[in-house]
Amino acid sequence: MADSDHSMSLSAVTRRMAFGSGLVAAMGWVFRDAALAYGAVPQNTATDPAVLLWRDVKAVHLRAELLYRRMQELEVELAERVDFLGTVVSIPGGGDVFVCSKEGLDRLVGDRTDLADLRARAEAELDAGQAHFDAVASEIGYFAGLKDEQAAFARLDALLEALSTTEAASLAGVAGKLDAVMREGQARNEGLAFPWPQVRSARDDLLRIGREMPSGACFREFGPPC
Repeated sequence: MADSDHSMSLSAVTRRMAFGSGLVAAMGWVFRDAALAYGAVPQNTATDPAVLLWRDVKAVHLRAELLYRRMQELEVELAERVDFLGTVVSIPGGGDVFVCSKEGLDRLVGDRTDLADLRARAEAELDAGQAHFDAVASEIGYFAGLKDEQAAFARLDALLEALSTTEAASLAGVAGKLDAVMREGQARNEGLAFPWPQVRSARDDLLRIGREMPSGACFREFGPPC
């Protein structure tokens, strides 16, 4: 695996990394902007940069989630068609050892010249296994899908970062920031633990209050509380 241009990256790792380290900062800008927007800033959602960014976040988040689910399906198919990446090396007097990379083979065999034939056979089997993996992965679109998934999450991360430095000009903008945080929070393993229930409650309260205002129609695009 280490000798290939490709690696079987786990999408879950990519997924968790997408949120980055901005959660603490994100919670700060949400409540700061809530204080600025409440009753003091015109509800101009058409030009609110936070609302516009939130719409982008919503769209890219949906695409990233669809790509993530597709990659899970492809990983299952890949695992079904490729038994394993590695080979069993029988060291004289040392028993059988499973090796999954040439680096591992180097650590096992070292500089022993008496094991040159054994090394050559093992390297050939590793190369054949990697070639089979690459062929199957390319056939089912795994590498292309992985590239698209990583690009989508990189774009999402950039949008969340931009949103964290953009002041809301309306309550809808603040709601958008909370919704963006909530969307990512729910996608994480900690989606039911602190602080997500509290964030969800604050967002839903803000949406409820906003919909009761004369200009509350703009809050309908957020959809029902979740």
